[in-house]
Amino acid sequence: MKSSPTARKREVQEMLKVLGEKIYYQIENGVFPEIEMPSRSVKNIVYDEKLKQYVVGKNRVKRSSKNIKHLRPFTQTIWLAFFVDKLIREGKTSTLRDVYYSAQAFGIEFKDQAESDEIITDLEALLGRAREDYNVYPEERSAIYGDITIEYTTPGHEGKRLNLASHPDGYLIGPSLSTAELVETSAKMVFAVEKGGLFTRFVENKVHEKYNALIVDTAGQPPRSTRYFLRRLNQELGLPVYVLTDADPYGMHIYMVIASGSANAAHLTELTVPTAKWLGVTATDIETYRLPYVRLTDEDIKRAYELKNDPRYRDERFQRELDVFLRKQKKAELEAFAKYSLDYIVDKYLPDKLKEVKEL
Repeated sequence: MKSSPTARKREVQEMLKVLGEKIYYQIENGVFPEIEMPSRSVKNIVYDEKLKQYVVGKNRVKRSSKNIKHLRPFTQTIWLAFFVDKLIREGKTSTLRDVYYSAQAFGIEFKDQAESDEIITDLEALLGRAREDYNVYPEERSAIYGDITIEYTTPGHEGKRLNLASHPDGYLIGPSLSTAELVETSAKMVFAVEKGGLFTRFVENKVHEKYNALIVDTAGQPPRSTRYFLRRLNQELGLPVYVLTDADPYGMHIYMVIASGSANAAHLTELTVPTAKWLGVTATDIETYRLPYVRLTDEDIKRAYELKNDPRYRDERFQRELDVFLRKQKKAELEAFAKYSLDYIVDKYLPDKLKEVKEL
């Protein structure tokens, strides 16, 4: 059984305690304290055929306070471990931006937020746990709508329940929601959609009722907390996840990040939904449905060639669609179906694609 968010935070606290004790005893014994973590260098990021995602390899790196070049990142990492332990104990959350500014109150300097974010990623690699497990989040923008009841675990709101079909604009997938217990749902599937406009269309057209579905607005490339929440819906409730994106190489990649993760998060393996299915919109669909289109840009073409060489896209279907993008050099948006009617994508395209994907 998968660990609950509350249990995962307790596990992180125990890891932080072990880390603190290790540093303490090294100093007590007159040894320059050091930490060791998996290397996140490009050479140590490999594609795992079994997991169908990038992972870090066996190489490891050390940071020792004895090395003057290591002293700054070593100090920053240990301070961050202290800071996130404090967050968990006090039941508080922090944005990535908050961490950058909070460090100044403790006399810890980061030259910019990029350096601060890098140290947060280092701590993830050190602990083997995502930053969300220790209450650090980006600014959120994704949302969810549908018949699912959650129970908050956030301090001050423990035990309060909410049905996520109770507000027509949906609910933000923020820290409180992503860590809530999933109580019950009548849903049989999840639709993850790239665009806020389509999310609204699906709510208005009662897709949640017609398809017994939960609807998630990924707002483009989904934040990691949204990817984690999609995984929870899939793993804990057994709901299949179907992804709808614009018909362009970047839309394909939005799906692939949900299904297989990203090289930037290769040190984490619990942010993916390996069984997620890409409904489209595909390059072939542009022709099949005679959709309004625009030409691929040079950047789109470059991206398509990059994806063709990415091991995550070895599947014949992906290679075929990438070839069509490159041959036709056309792309289209989800909104293009409005050419026929506002309801067409729900009443015609969606059932067609569900049937097609289930037959693959």
